[in-house]
Amino acid sequence: MGQLAAIKAFSHQHPLLFLPLAALLWLGLYLLILPGSELLVSWLPVPRQSQLGSALQFFLYDTPKVLLLLTGIVFVMGMINSWFTPERTRALLAGRGEGGANVLAALLGIVTPFCSCSAVPLFIGFVQAGVPLGVTFSFLISAPMVNEVALTLLFGLFGWKIALLYLGLGLSVAMVAGWVIGRLKMEPHLEEWVQQMPHIHADDPLQSMTLADRVQSGFSAVRQIVGKVWPYILAGIAIGAGIHGYVPEDFMASFMGKEVWWSVPLAVVIGIPMYSNAAGVIPIVQALLAKGAALGTALAFMMSVIGLSLPETIILRKVLKLQIGRAHV
Repeated sequence: MGQLAAIKAFSHQHPLLFLPLAALLWLGLYLLILPGSELLVSWLPVPRQSQLGSALQFFLYDTPKVLLLLTGIVFVMGMINSWFTPERTRALLAGRGEGGANVLAALLGIVTPFCSCSAVPLFIGFVQAGVPLGVTFSFLISAPMVNEVALTLLFGLFGWKIALLYLGLGLSVAMVAGWVIGRLKMEPHLEEWVQQMPHIHADDPLQSMTLADRVQSGFSAVRQIVGKVWPYILAGIAIGAGIHGYVPEDFMASFMGKEVWWSVPLAVVIGIPMYSNAAGVIPIVQALLAKGAALGTALAFMMSVIGLSLPETIILRKVLKLQIGRAHV
């Protein structure tokens, strides 16, 4: 704790010196991951080519890699997000018409650190500020699904082509879904207590933060986000390691391969009741692809886990009526 406090104090006093030193340290650690994991596995009393050895190497390689990628991008985006507070995001979207506003809302979802756990307060704040319901949903769909964590991990593990493909698909889903919801005019389906809340003026406060303050925002983001999601990461990597080491090469291809027409709907249905974030599900996707799953099927599974989670649906049920016929439940 004393060393961490000293690092934070140094970063506050000398932010311009701290940032390049931190970047060099991060890069050095990243380059050591692969040889380090192979060395650790060689010390274990397990043959490297065995199923257990393969699973252990996957776990020992992916754990530091994912955590390091996550820590780095969360720190950087924590600094950037100091410009994109909930108030500023509301102000950017308030008063805009649909169409272009759906595009802007989906794009803002990439750089905003909001997850499904904050769906209700964000939803209410946007509605109070006069943001159209369809635009609000474009943001709520994009923010957890197409965020900086997902894109960085996809880039680090699979390359820029898959990361860009996921970005394009995710933004398309958020924009189209929000536009359709806007066309359906669902405002009357809001719960009465939400409709009766007073409207607020969406201010865009000017923040006079120094570089040192933004560095501290980066530290705060790492503590809040990485500190919360690391159990999901370890669980996801452990599942991926099990798939990597023990599932036969052609097993996934039998029901998640290119030749199976129902593989995408099946992957979506399987993913909906699961609850994880991008950091936790991407190692599973990595293992599925290695075992023969089709890329489209694996990405559909990932999107359903992150963007169509059952917990978020239950949370949003608090502010939306469930209409059956003419009766409101």
